[in-house]
Amino acid sequence: MQPNDPAALARRLTELREEHRDLDAAIARLSADPVCDQLQLTRLKKRKLKLKDMIAYFENKLIPDLDA
Repeated sequence: MQPNDPAALARRLTELREEHRDLDAAIARLSADPVCDQLQLTRLKKRKLKLKDMIAYFENKLIPDLDA
């Protein structure tokens, strides 16, 4: 992926958002289970937060720099 290719950044952003939604659903299912593995749940939540940060990074990369 080229660092300044907007199309590639947009594709990567779409992939990250999809993974974030999937993790959200998985976390919801695990949270509803009274005998769920808390360690796995914690790891999924950390991964989801990391994805959120990556999404914000790529969104910022897509915003063009404006010289004042």
